[in-house]
Amino acid sequence: MPSPRPDPEPAPDPGPDPESVLIYVGLDLLGDGLMKLPFLRAVRRAWPAARVTWLAGKGRTVFAHELAPAVAGLLDEVLEDQGIGLRAGELLRRPLPGRRFDLILDTQRRGLTTLILRRIRHRRFVSATGGWLLSDRRGPRRRPPRMVDQLLELASVARWGAAGGPLDPSGSVAVPRALAEAAAAALPGGPRRLLLCPGAGGKLKCWPLESYLALAAEAAAGGWAPAFLLGPQEQGWRERIAAILPDADFPLERMPEASPLASLALAARCRVAVANDAGPGHLCAAAGVPLVSLFGPTAPAKFAPWTGQGRGRGRILRAQDFGGAGSEGQMAAIPLAAVRQAVEELSAAGFGG
Repeated sequence: MPSPRPDPEPAPDPGPDPESVLIYVGLDLLGDGLMKLPFLRAVRRAWPAARVTWLAGKGRTVFAHELAPAVAGLLDEVLEDQGIGLRAGELLRRPLPGRRFDLILDTQRRGLTTLILRRIRHRRFVSATGGWLLSDRRGPRRRPPRMVDQLLELASVARWGAAGGPLDPSGSVAVPRALAEAAAAALPGGPRRLLLCPGAGGKLKCWPLESYLALAAEAAAGGWAPAFLLGPQEQGWRERIAAILPDADFPLERMPEASPLASLALAARCRVAVANDAGPGHLCAAAGVPLVSLFGPTAPAKFAPWTGQGRGRGRILRAQDFGGAGSEGQMAAIPLAAVRQAVEELSAAGFGG
């Protein structure tokens, strides 16, 4: 039996800290981008003087659009839909011709794409593809399951020189002043606000709307001020919600724009939020609001929102822990009482506003 590969050894110091860093991703949807914000904060703090380029090789990235204001100061350049990492024929040419980077961080693990990326001129290349086989510096044999932790590990493995020390991914997203002021007007201080995010990209990931309505009714009876955050796909639910809860609040309608950053500004005004495994949950976490995350067909070990390390600002409830099996309808297994208890625990901890 071959002996196990040892944990990483320090690579030779290649000289001064990197002055240019290229980070490669395939593409970024809204949830992807929100999950990656702690990684970007850690990268900027690890190499504060470096020029950081974000490269979306296979499609669009929200960092060039919806979340562009959120990454101001974290990224110096965003390239999207570059057609890099798609076909074997790319090995015959050099991607990004004429450019060179001190450090390339490859956040994906497809062998062909990694080989293509290595053809970009660089000083150091770090990738976990094939157990770090193609990387200039090796990381641990076992990778953490959560995506954001994998990204933080990648940055940690890549550090050298004066960039040593623990990575710091802490912080929340700063929103434009106009949106923060609009959110304060839409949700003025006073009541305990509970933000409810009932939507998701797939219905299988949704706790039943009826359960959200029951939670809102119980919360209102207990002195909370519940508010609903509906995405474009859930606008058809508005009349249904208002018919059952005539006093239901939809604060996004009072904002100057219905953007992710407007939603984030509203979330920051709330004491606790409840969301499915979807973009709104990651948005609430990015806003720093204590969050109850509801999971069923997806794995929280991999997709749980970043609510801060060791600060207890999040609760995860899995349908499987309450007897939910299969996929169809399993989210209904999460009891209303369990969600209500998680909300009260976070509120009692004093995290929220």
